[in-house]
Amino acid sequence: MEELLSDYFPILVFLGIAIAVSALMIVGSMLVARQHPDSEKLSAYECGFEAFDDARSRFDVRFYLVTLLFIIFDLEVAFLFPWAVALGDIGLFGFWSMVIFLGILTIGFVYEWRKGALEWE
Repeated sequence: MEELLSDYFPILVFLGIAIAVSALMIVGSMLVARQHPDSEKLSAYECGFEAFDDARSRFDVRFYLVTLLFIIFDLEVAFLFPWAVALGDIGLFGFWSMVIFLGILTIGFVYEWRKGALEWE
């Protein structure tokens, strides 16, 4: 039992330090930062509706479309970096696989563009 505790002691020390540093940062920011937000800070910003309202209220479906576009292109970038690094090793099959993947994403982007998903009015 003592051997088991000595194996896990560094993990417990690490967790203790992490919790202490986190708590210290939260308390420090509360002490140092000004805690009086003005009306400009509480106003609707880029989202089009009040942030502190009923969570069950209805809002425009375009918010979902913009979110889906962001996820699609975020995933595209997440796949492009490792692909670019390994391009020399994967050969022509890997190249054409990525070209097909990008083609499918481009078709989806053009579809959403023509449907007016990117128009905000």
